[in-house]
Order: sequence, then C-alpha cells, then structure tokens
Amino acid sequence: MNDTYALTADGLSLSFRNGLGLFSRGSTGVLHDVSFSIGHGETFGVVGGNGAGKSTLLKVLAGIYQPTRGRVRRSVSNISLLNLQLGFDDNLDARDNIVLSGMFMGMTRKRMRELCAEILDYAELADAASQPVRGYSTGMRARLGFAISKCARPDVILLDEVLSVGDGHFREKAEATMREMMAGNQTVVFVSHDSSRIRELCSRVCWLKDGRVQMLGPTSEIMDAYDEFILRK
Repeated sequence: MNDTYALTADGLSLSFRNGLGLFSRGSTGVLHDVSFSIGHGETFGVVGGNGAGKSTLLKVLAGIYQPTRGRVRRSVSNISLLNLQLGFDDNLDARDNIVLSGMFMGMTRKRMRELCAEILDYAELADAASQPVRGYSTGMRARLGFAISKCARPDVILLDEVLSVGDGHFREKAEATMREMMAGNQTVVFVSHDSSRIRELCSRVCWLKDGRVQMLGPTSEIMDAYDEFILRK
C-alpha cells in the first residue's frame, strides 16, 4: 500500500443482479474498471450525468458496497459519507443520531456526546435537537450531516450533493468550512452537478459516463470538456 494516497480505486467494477432467486435474469453493470488515486489533503471532484455511477462510486469508496471486481486501497482509518438518503435513524433525535453517526466513523460514544453542543450550534439546530429526525426537512438533514463531519473530522469526507440543498446562508457557511478543511489538509471527495463549485473547490476531477472514467485530470481541463459536452447535449 502506498501511503502517499488516502484512497486508491483499483479497477473497480460493480454489477447488481436483476431480480431475486428464481426470478434473477442476469446482472446490470453500474461501474466498469474505475481507477484513480486521491492524495492526502486533496479535494477531488466527481462529475457526470444522472445514472453515471457517482453515488454508487462513493458507496464503494466508503465500504457500503463491495465491488464485483477490483478493490479500494485505504491508508486512512475512518471515512464519512454524507448522502441525503443515508445515515440517520428517523426515530431518533439529533443528539442520538450524532452519537450513532460518530460511532460509525470510529469515534467513541463519549467523544461524540462531548461534541454534541458544537455540532448542533454549527448546524443551527439547537432548538430542534430533541425532535425525531423524521420531522427534519432535507436541508436540516444536510446541515446536521455536514456539521457532524466538520466537527468529528474523519480522515476522508465523501460529499454527495449535500451542498445543493438548504438555504443560501448555510451553503455559504459550508463552502467556507470546506475551504478551511482544504487549507487544513482534509481529504474530500466531492460529487456535485454545480460546475462552478467543482471548479472552485477541487484540484482534480473524475468525469464518469455510463459507469466508466471518461476523463481524469486537472479541474480546468476536465470541466472545460465536461461543460462543453453538456452544452452540446
């Protein structure tokens, strides 16, 4: 393992079976031979159209899905995936979800309880801390998830479109925090449809198309090609 890199995707392919048991009819490939390396402290962007495999790729990097072929090499201890469809128990309140999320990242229950006030303050959710999360809006969930990762500081943060929701005030706050993380050597993998944010925040970009790496390289080069492709569609 080369410790120069926080994460290395080595020929990742992933297929899902169509149907179950007797009704299974082959499989559908979602990722096809995806390879790249992400350095410690790098902010790495992933772009592509709907169905390109971006969210699935993050789940493989996080260890939620196991690849059909290839592997993920990690030289880090804990990874946090922020995805609006994952991560919270709707029946628990914010404090309990903070503790649970932190423990999934390898933090202790005691440490997460100590961080609760800081997390709720950053997320601007102190007044809603005792409510079950099922009553939270999409924006409130995004704020809570981002605040947990900001305060718990996992080795790698995987952000799946979480800056695309919520009010403008919190988006600006989260982007400022991301810049601080980047300056402080935080490793971030950032999925977004927002070309301007990718250009501003990321040093390199992987463009996925139909589950394959279409282009990989410096942000300006990849995003110029990607934006031109989008305009031609």
